[in-house]
Amino acid sequence: MKANYIGDFQEWAKDFAFFIEVRVRFSETDMYGHMNNTVSFTYFEQARIDYFRHLGILMPSAIDEHVEGIPIVADLQCDYVKQVFFDDVLRIYTKVATVGNSSLDIHYLAKNQHDEVCFTGRGTVVQMNPRTGKSVPLSEEVKTQLASLVFI
Repeated sequence: MKANYIGDFQEWAKDFAFFIEVRVRFSETDMYGHMNNTVSFTYFEQARIDYFRHLGILMPSAIDEHVEGIPIVADLQCDYVKQVFFDDVLRIYTKVATVGNSSLDIHYLAKNQHDEVCFTGRGTVVQMNPRTGKSVPLSEEVKTQLASLVFI
């Protein structure tokens, strides 16, 4: 596995606990019959939102005038390992890799129904003030909670 965010793959992969399960829909495939390359990012989004929900971290609405910070994806990448096809069942694993002052790095691992790695990914989520567009620090409570989940 050659991704710049993965050192030793076995060590990296063992720390994933949370996952969602998705079945590849026909509409998510391309003319070659395999999952379109844009779909992995939708799966990452759903896994990230469900992960935050699982952790009890609220996803505030930007339209609430009292909200000081909302999580915004600053960058996102995916590394494809194995083709995925219509009706494949995937587990999209999610974990926190690093926690900064106003951001966190999230890693993803996708495996098919045969436990084969299909793609991996990582992304940075930044806490942003919806009115100013500037980053704001994560609360100490959230930083402590997220830091306790970092294994790498």
